[in-house]
Amino acid sequence: MKEGFRQSMAWLHTWSGLLVGWLLFMIFAAGTATYFRQEITQWMQPELLQAQPGPQATTHALNALREKAPKANRWSIELPTPREPAVRIGWVESPASSAKNARGRFKTEFLDPATGAELKARETRGGEFFYRLHFDLHYMPAVWARWIVGFCAMFMLVAIVSGVITHKRIFKDFFTFRPEKNQRSWLDAHNATGVLALPFHLMITYSGLITLMTLYMPWGVMTAYQGDQKAFTAEVFPQTKTPKPTGRPGTLTAVEPLLAQARARWGVAPGHVTVVNPMDAGAVIEVRPVDERRISLNGPVMTFKGDTGALLSVRGDDAPAAATRGVIYGLHVARFAEPWLRALFFVSGLAGCAMVATGLLLWAVKERQKHAKQIRHGLPIGLGLRLVDGLNIGAIAGVPIAMASYFWANRLLPLGLPDRQEAEITCFFAAWGVAAVLGLARSTRGMWRWQLMVGAALFALLPLLNAFTTYAHLGVTLAAGRWAFAGFDLTVLALGLGLATAAWVLQRHGGKAIRKARSSKAKHPVAAGA
Repeated sequence: MKEGFRQSMAWLHTWSGLLVGWLLFMIFAAGTATYFRQEITQWMQPELLQAQPGPQATTHALNALREKAPKANRWSIELPTPREPAVRIGWVESPASSAKNARGRFKTEFLDPATGAELKARETRGGEFFYRLHFDLHYMPAVWARWIVGFCAMFMLVAIVSGVITHKRIFKDFFTFRPEKNQRSWLDAHNATGVLALPFHLMITYSGLITLMTLYMPWGVMTAYQGDQKAFTAEVFPQTKTPKPTGRPGTLTAVEPLLAQARARWGVAPGHVTVVNPMDAGAVIEVRPVDERRISLNGPVMTFKGDTGALLSVRGDDAPAAATRGVIYGLHVARFAEPWLRALFFVSGLAGCAMVATGLLLWAVKERQKHAKQIRHGLPIGLGLRLVDGLNIGAIAGVPIAMASYFWANRLLPLGLPDRQEAEITCFFAAWGVAAVLGLARSTRGMWRWQLMVGAALFALLPLLNAFTTYAHLGVTLAAGRWAFAGFDLTVLALGLGLATAAWVLQRHGGKAIRKARSSKAKHPVAAGA
């Protein structure tokens, strides 16, 4: 009975991982990149390298907003941080249509904190694209995408738990790796990458489900609030009530003393300033701290009267359920993490990618051994195995090609190209589509090697492309200590070397397999010619 239970868990582990593995690999890869999405965005907007720190950043931002958006009913200011050195200002433009439900477009600009001069950065989604991709999947309605991603996450959770149950020597096997043993080598690699970051895998999968729990399990909310979603949102995610404008012109008080008051209360620097009805006598100023110093995403808010600076309210103590969700969500996105901890999350995410990849390859290797006789005699293998082989190439080798192509497009597309950020995203999916089609059309060892080498070249040559197309190259960024830019170049170089190593290993083992097959034919000429 006990052995039967473990065999059942092994079956469950295999199929729960295989059925969603290809999409799960992309989700893991995009989510892993998200840990450095601000740094990715910086690299993709090299014009921001010239931003210099300055004490009057907020004043410069308010002056710019008064000039550019005097009629907007809300101003947004994101103050500079080590990860985002420029000031970002934003406002909602007036809608082009006069229709009742027409909405204006949210517009953002970057300013130099020292001078207040506008920094003309190229149009790009940057790292935000990977963040949205790993749960919104881009080319589909967001609700459908989140259901699909939740389905994959639940299968992932089942695969992790069933895998732990299946491998009763899982921690002992973590220290075991037998190279050049075909199926056993893939199993050892799968075990090692799975156990290496097992707590991370459990946390990231479970917390991902929790972030969208009301979408997947809405019945508790429907029962407790009689289906009133707005009442639930207002209680669990409270927002400052937007005051109605008085219709009388007003003047904003100096904001720096308010930021100093917030800093004294929280012990950390404010990071976000929102001004509601900024040119009205009833203006309100909201101040929030930077995200990097707390685990929970439910941050405190201080609200001040716009004309006098009087403190109106302080919000920050959430109900237990909301606070718990905020912490779990915060663990998932890891905005609180220092650079070294963020790097550890990144490496754990790469281990997750390797775990999914080796699991997919392990299934194909097992199936191929079942068809070894057919393959040895040159007979065609089943459609299922050929499909899995092609999908494995398209996902495992194709996603790195797509990600690198996205970065190349950022440097090569004309700066004035209309809707430039969508053109970069189109390059991502076009490159991925080509890699997937080629993988399905010819799922051979040579195709594996070729696509891995293409991915390696695209990643490894990015620093060289950066040097030829911008002034934010390693020769400048390392000397200036701009580690967001330099770290990106060094990381993609390391990823390129990793993919090149995988292609080299594949070439080396492919040569051994060919020599072994020729030797077998020489020893058994009759069987070989049968």
